Amino acid sequence: MSKRKMFLKMITASLLRRRSRMLIALLSIAVGATILAGLVTIYYDVPRQMSAQFRNYGANMILLADSGETLTQTAADAALKAIPEDALFGATPYRYIRLDMVSRQLSFTTAGTDFTQVQKTSPYFHVNGRYPENEREILVGKEIADSLGLRLGRVIELTYKPTVAEQNAGVPSDDWVPGAALSGSAEGWQKEPVYVSVSLDGEGLISSISIDASLQTPEFGGRAGTDEAYLRQFIGKKLPLEDGDVDALTGATITSGAVVNALNSARKATRTAESKRSFNVVGILETGGEEEGYLFLSLSDMESLTGENDKLDVVEMSVQAANSDELQSYADSMTQADERLTARLVKRVTRSETTVLSKLQALVFLVTAVVLVLTMISVSTTMMAVVTERRREIGLRKALGASDNSIRAEFLGEGLFLGGLGGILGAILGFVFAQVVSVNVFGSSITFQPLLLPVTVLVSMVIAAVSCLLPIRRAVSIDPALVLKGE
Repeated sequence: MSKRKMFLKMITASLLRRRSRMLIALLSIAVGATILAGLVTIYYDVPRQMSAQFRNYGANMILLADSGETLTQTAADAALKAIPEDALFGATPYRYIRLDMVSRQLSFTTAGTDFTQVQKTSPYFHVNGRYPENEREILVGKEIADSLGLRLGRVIELTYKPTVAEQNAGVPSDDWVPGAALSGSAEGWQKEPVYVSVSLDGEGLISSISIDASLQTPEFGGRAGTDEAYLRQFIGKKLPLEDGDVDALTGATITSGAVVNALNSARKATRTAESKRSFNVVGILETGGEEEGYLFLSLSDMESLTGENDKLDVVEMSVQAANSDELQSYADSMTQADERLTARLVKRVTRSETTVLSKLQALVFLVTAVVLVLTMISVSTTMMAVVTERRREIGLRKALGASDNSIRAEFLGEGLFLGGLGGILGAILGFVFAQVVSVNVFGSSITFQPLLLPVTVLVSMVIAAVSCLLPIRRAVSIDPALVLKGE
């Protein structure tokens, strides 16, 4: 019989003779390997799982046009090619305008969008009813629906009234000539429009002024059109007005600023370019956020209403990435693809995702380290008990000429055998453990990592070997003379 076979026979015989103790050591290693394999699998799969979970909290990146540029759907589609298809959950375009409900003298912020993409980037939207699918269907925020008493199936008529600045986009600003009659508008409190009309005298100075601030807060900004002292300040002034030319209304700084902006944008035009549409309410939106104060139309309905095609304000994107650095690289690639556009991260989402991910990974690392230390203590204690049991045997072998190295090799061999077997069991059970945790916590399964098996077995064998160092030291220190004397 060869030395190798003899060595293996000695190890297996020793393990079988002390089955109960060795089974405890084996189970300790298997449990440690199971936790190790399971948590390591979760550790590496957590970024993907967490990224998928955080997509439920909305977009984590937005695409905007630089100052002075216009964002179009064509340009957005071209920029989105910088993101891998498997990383892009959804990209929702938005265009915002103000629509008036003339019958109530109210004005609402209205978003034109693609509802198919909305359901991808904003899965937290709760719609009572359904999303618009056909022409002239509208989704109403709960706040607006409650204030107007709107229910599903109701029809509302909305009017689009472009500002004078929008009507005169691209028209030279040379209309401030003596004797001209001008009109202008600007956004005031809560983006409600303020309309202004003025006449200029023979010297180009303001001779009369009329302000329509009916959509502002009545007790504050709404006084802009009726406060004589405030209106008199404009008479005799020359356009454009500068800071300090007129005093703001008390408690209505925003509205007063809108009046000045409206005057400075005034042109030879009237507010007659408007269009009306009736919309069927098919859904009421509940989010618990500011979206409940908006109306939502399809982009095609908005384009029909405004007469402007291929125009957007922002694109919200939900992108899966391993970390914030990878997400930032996608944003940089989009910006480089078109210098007129800027891609930005939504900090509140990415910061929360990074924080949670780092803390969770740190927790996994800490738990794994603690379990491995406990496994090492358990195996070491068991092997120490085995050395105590075999004290007479070891003393007799040393008296018959066995070397310290042979004793070391035998105990180390037993530890490595237990470590290898426990590692194999642990790797298999660890994947099952990780799968159960992933399904119950994240709601999705994980894939088996082939490298996990050899790594787990190797680590288990190292843990077992280290655990045997102290028992081996005690075994080789046994004095055969004392043992044979019965001491």
